[in-house]
Amino acid sequence: MSRWFKSDNTAPAAPEVMAALAEANRGYARGYGDDAWTSRAERRFAEVFGREVRVFLVGTGTSANALALATLVPPYGSVFCHEQAHIVRDECGAPEFMTGGARLQLLPGAGAKLTPEALLRGIAENPTAVHTVQPRAVSISQATELGTIYTPDELKALSATAHANGLLLHMDGARFANAVASLGCKPAEASGASGVDVLSFGATKNGALAAEAVVFFDPARAADFEFRRKRAGHLFSKMRYVAAQWLAYLEDDLWLRLAARANAHARRIGEAAGALRLEPVEANEIFVRPGAAGIAALRAQGFEFYDWGAEGSGEARFVVSWDQTDEDVDALCTALGALPKNATA
Repeated sequence: MSRWFKSDNTAPAAPEVMAALAEANRGYARGYGDDAWTSRAERRFAEVFGREVRVFLVGTGTSANALALATLVPPYGSVFCHEQAHIVRDECGAPEFMTGGARLQLLPGAGAKLTPEALLRGIAENPTAVHTVQPRAVSISQATELGTIYTPDELKALSATAHANGLLLHMDGARFANAVASLGCKPAEASGASGVDVLSFGATKNGALAAEAVVFFDPARAADFEFRRKRAGHLFSKMRYVAAQWLAYLEDDLWLRLAARANAHARRIGEAAGALRLEPVEANEIFVRPGAAGIAALRAQGFEFYDWGAEGSGEARFVVSWDQTDEDVDALCTALGALPKNATA
């Protein structure tokens, strides 16, 4: 029997989301977002963030990130981001394509996080002239590619540095729910109220079905996003099916309850891994180094996960989904606890 910890993308949609889709699948409605579900969803986003926002619904996280950055950055511009960022490693050049050629300028940082100091070094090491790309934005992930989380204070410091240097701050929030649930703060404190200009707000990984959103905290920044969305093929004719998911997702904090459950299971697994753990478990991902023998032993027991790090590093990543069973989590905790804690590659 397989026990799936490969990715939260592998999990099914939440029953509440499926019920909302079934309810939306009755009768007729206007197309292209000119429907009651989309209007209600837009109002709900404003309530969640406690301010007026412009919201655009799309189908994938890659489109959300690439179109958001294309709205902020011209073809001759650049985006500072972490060297392990999803927009660098997993989006097939989509940000560069959608911006018309803007450059991603990579910065280092522990835990896949950027700091004001790293950003300032990046700015200093990339002086501008008519011959160079022009820095226009910073992009960060919340939670990061290593499952770490920016606190509101860290966001405020980073956004202040970015804004002081004429840069806008974009947040890739594919696992934004897990970050907010872990922080225990208001959604705005983990985003707009701490200086984030644009948020790619993901729902697909946490119980939805192809439902993502781009949130502009300053409506004036939205500029030509709606035209970019249409040109990219993400203005869905039957937008009510995306909006209905968001209404269910945000209703009674379903999104936070699902994320909190995944986070709690991840913490248990991280504790069981002990000295094998490579990063603090702050969201729903666990990074470990069981070594080649440990990885083989785990796979022999039916656990599905991804190898991580450099080839032959003996590292692995486990991701806990919103619907992970207690039985699967218990089994993984037992299996990790039984592995030698001095494993090498």
